[in-house]
This record gives sequence, structure tokens and C-alpha cells, in this order.
Amino acid sequence: MTKIAYLYVLDTMADWESGFLIAELNTGRAFRKDAEKYTVRTVGITKEPVVTMGGVRILPDTGIDELTTADAGVLILPGGDTWLEDIHNPLMEKVQEFLDAGILVAAICGATMGLARAGLLDNRPHTSNDLEFLKSVCPNYTGDKFYRHEDGILGGNIITASGIAPLEFTREVLKELDVLSPETLEAWYKLYATHESQYFYELMGSLGE
Repeated sequence: MTKIAYLYVLDTMADWESGFLIAELNTGRAFRKDAEKYTVRTVGITKEPVVTMGGVRILPDTGIDELTTADAGVLILPGGDTWLEDIHNPLMEKVQEFLDAGILVAAICGATMGLARAGLLDNRPHTSNDLEFLKSVCPNYTGDKFYRHEDGILGGNIITASGIAPLEFTREVLKELDVLSPETLEAWYKLYATHESQYFYELMGSLGE
């Protein structure tokens, strides 16, 4: 069975933050041979087009009202400039449905503020761009004792990451979904993090595992 990786798309979406992740999930090019397959589908507040921060126009595959947990493997929430607005409230209801169904939710940058605003980070380890900023923009947030000063972290069934850590965000999601061998994942991360060619050969050599 092929699972769906839902990518939430929104006006002002930070294009680069989910780029590494959706490319690996949709192609499966580094997956273990026995790993589940994924296909990426976009979901918007409605099916109306959105325009990303980079000016890319996206027509969502589905709207929030049609989003279901059936066949879903992960819900990916990239950053953007509107996460503190009420327009995303219907999404937060869906996030709770996904969590209740045991499906991974992965949020980076501004999306972590949306989760904090909805009270979804009050009782689980998490990170964001900065604790003090998170507290200032989300006055109802009470999860400061669970905040971790890390690039990316899994807490319960939510992965959160700083907006300057798309590689670490991708690594944490791929690790939790268990689609790459540990050797492949380590080589993949080191290749992009260090730019050293030796890790390309390690990556290629690991793909038969």
C-alpha cells in the first residue's frame, strides 16, 4: 500500500523548508527495499490556489474539508507568515484528528507557532525558532518547560523544528517513518550538511541495505 504524505500549502509558505523532505518521500529513491511507499499530496484551506513566499503558485490537491486520515502516513506543516491567524483553525482540528489516529505530524518554523497557539505543544517535548519569541506571540502557550533548544525533536507524535534546520527536520521525519536504513540516513544527512563527496559514495553504497 502507498501512504500519503500530506503537505499543507498556504499563502506565504516557506518553499525551502519542506523541499528536502517531500523530494525523498515522493521519489523513495533512498528508501529501503522493504519500506512503505509514499506519494505527496497538497492540501490547502480550500482548493483555491496559494502563492508561496518564493512566488510559486500551487493548486491544492484537496481542501481541509476533504482531508482524512485514511491512508495517511504524515501531515507536513511548513512555515509561513500567517500561522497566528484564525484562518488555520480548521487545520488544527484536523491535526488533532491525525494525532488521535496515531499519524505523525511534522511542523517547522512558523507552523510550530500554529501548534503552540492551539495548545498542542503544552505537554510534549518540542522546539521552535526561539522560546522567548514563541511565548511573546502565543500568550496562551504554557509549554515552556517542555521546550528544547534543538534543531529538531520528536515529542509524542509531533516533530517540530527550527526554520533554519530543514535538513534536521527531514532527518527526524525520515527516521520516524523508518523508510531509510540508519546507514543511508546518516550518509544522506552528512552529504548535505558537510558537502563532502565521501558521503555521496557512502550514500550510494548503502542503498542495497
